[in-house]
Amino acid sequence: MSSGGAMMSMRGQEMLGHLPTYYGGSQIMRSVIDAQGVEVDDLRAALDGILKQFYVATATWGLERWERELGIAVDAAKPLGQRRSVIISKIRGIGSVTAELLRSVAEAYDGGSVDVTVQPGQYRFTVKFVDTLGVPPNLSDLQAVIEEIKPAHLVVEYVFTYFLYSDLDGSGKTYGDLTGYTYDEILNKGLT
Repeated sequence: MSSGGAMMSMRGQEMLGHLPTYYGGSQIMRSVIDAQGVEVDDLRAALDGILKQFYVATATWGLERWERELGIAVDAAKPLGQRRSVIISKIRGIGSVTAELLRSVAEAYDGGSVDVTVQPGQYRFTVKFVDTLGVPPNLSDLQAVIEEIKPAHLVVEYVFTYFLYSDLDGSGKTYGDLTGYTYDEILNKGLT
């Protein structure tokens, strides 16, 4: 407790408010209530942290439980966002396989627009990344999930969008403006 008599704990302040007013002047009672309030504050924070693990979008250390429950290989070295994408995609992938389902699963990984076209006569479908330039960073995870949920007789083709030199028309840039860029940067990230 601070020397000025102010309580450090929010819950301690609430608890003191439920006691008779004559306890408010007692430094001993304020110290006891503040110490108990700190413990209650810590307990509430721990409970809030546990509650976050029940939702994929806010889970951190609980992602491992989600992955194990869904039969996903646990890789703690991957960024949390990628792990969440795999989990969300797996959850969306439960049920019958349609072009809409495949699009939804792919968008969960990519975070951008994805077009899925089915060519039933050729026993194939195409996944085209519309908004993402280059190859998405977690493509291998997406490919694994697509292979798991798609019917075995269908072949999948992935189509990527790149920034091409021909896209310079209308960008306001010239070839001379590209001296600070590598070919890979232009192709996979465009001009920013």
